[in-house]
Amino acid sequence: MTKYVFVTGGVVSSLGKGIASASLAALLESRGLKVTLIKLDPYINVDPGTMSPFQHGEVFVTDDGAETDLDLGHYERFITTRMKRSNNFTTGQIYMSVLEKERRGDYLGKTVQVIPHITNEMQEFIRRGAGHGTPDAVDVAIVEIGGTVGDIESLPFLEAARQMSLKLGPTNVAFVHLTYVPWIAAAGELKTKPTQHTVQKLREIGIQPDALLCRADRRIPDDEREKISLFTNVPEYGVISMWDVNTIYKVPRVLHEQGLDQLICTKLQLNTKSTDLKRWDTLVHEVENPKTEVTIAMCGKYTDLSDSYKSLNEALRHAGIHNHARVNIEYVDSETLDDDHVEQLSKYDAILVPGGFGKRGVEGKIRAAQYARETRTPYLGICLGMQVATIEYARHLAHLDGANSTEFDPEAPHPVIALIDEWQDADGTIQKRDEKSDLGGTMRLGAQSSDVKPGTLAYEIYGPVVTERHRHRYEANEHYLDRLQDAGLVISAITQREKLTEIVELPRTVHPWYMGVQFHPEFKSTPWGGHPLFTAFIKAALEHKTKNGHAGNKA
Repeated sequence: MTKYVFVTGGVVSSLGKGIASASLAALLESRGLKVTLIKLDPYINVDPGTMSPFQHGEVFVTDDGAETDLDLGHYERFITTRMKRSNNFTTGQIYMSVLEKERRGDYLGKTVQVIPHITNEMQEFIRRGAGHGTPDAVDVAIVEIGGTVGDIESLPFLEAARQMSLKLGPTNVAFVHLTYVPWIAAAGELKTKPTQHTVQKLREIGIQPDALLCRADRRIPDDEREKISLFTNVPEYGVISMWDVNTIYKVPRVLHEQGLDQLICTKLQLNTKSTDLKRWDTLVHEVENPKTEVTIAMCGKYTDLSDSYKSLNEALRHAGIHNHARVNIEYVDSETLDDDHVEQLSKYDAILVPGGFGKRGVEGKIRAAQYARETRTPYLGICLGMQVATIEYARHLAHLDGANSTEFDPEAPHPVIALIDEWQDADGTIQKRDEKSDLGGTMRLGAQSSDVKPGTLAYEIYGPVVTERHRHRYEANEHYLDRLQDAGLVISAITQREKLTEIVELPRTVHPWYMGVQFHPEFKSTPWGGHPLFTAFIKAALEHKTKNGHAGNKA
């Protein structure tokens, strides 16, 4: 029987519930348990696919094509279980499902209400995410409830969790509450009152936490933990200090040394082997003891919010670990990269152009791709980054004046990037779209495979087949492939059915390392294995630094 741990948050958002949940899952997995994580998002959007990165951070994509919360990226980086569509759901999905049932008459004329219909549906979605009743059922499902206690949006989720606890019994459900203990500089002390109030609010709902994870910028002294225990009715051993650390990969050990995993195993009556954190200690050692460093220019338009590129940042750091290097990432606003300022890229060891949507900043990204090509600086373009590299090559080397994407210029004389109207998903389903299609759900999404051309850089990295996750709407126009290849652009991976370009690169005789990929490889990177594409990119950056310092040489 699957047991459940509900993780809630209080006082303020952005305390790190995702990292805390993933760390607890890692501890339980190291004890030999089969674990999964589920994220409940209280917003009414069906998924984050149409939300601005400034609103919600990056959109993480699973193998089965779900657009999900970025916390699922943390989950996959911390445990071996791969996330699926059922590991993340929103209030919007719940209400949509209930309303569809009501329209079909499934409720037999009853008045449809938040309790029991909405809360029952939430419980059913949670059980589905845990694999209930299937061979994939897990030992423990850690369920992270988004938002903070006291938000009206989160109340139905909390009520559903309370009901599950009542139905399943105290040995099958545990509650972990993440809270904030601020340091007030003027008073020179930590303040526990916000934690007291958030737990009081949680108890009013009918939930008594078994453990409190107290976030602070410093360790919480024992006398303050004792005070928190007294006012929250949580045993002192359940009041756990979570202070700021210099790498998120230290969090599992911080929690383990204070007994969180043992507390949960005791509460849920789980007999397991002891926790083994050797690989985490080795990982932290690698992070803290690099032998060298490189600096990467990330040229995008969401540079004001690092969460917009969360998985990408982590993938670069993972690649650094596997090259024994610290990777410094500097964000360059692509809107500033006009002809007079593109030389600012000369101080970097490599250039990366990430994915994105919309016209703003695109010409700056094209200049970044051109600069990397002309100066022989290592270049990696991801999704839109591949498309701008294609546009740049078409304009300047294939002599296709005015080449562009129809996303940015619908009347472009040479639409080398365009909207295709049909493609086949990994499961064989034929998908269709046009300019009038809804934004949500009209992209090529999820894991898809294509053959790789022998003798290419892509083949060195991936071998004969590449399988990566996608999230994009526009594609390289098949009608221009021959002209681009005749001009010297190497198309090293292409889908067989639709002839969709997956990877472009420059010959090694022309450029030491220049590649654009239509997919999002960052979603499959982990600290343990890294990712071969990013590992190769950082290696190229290190070689460029050794040969040229921080200045690119004009070809």
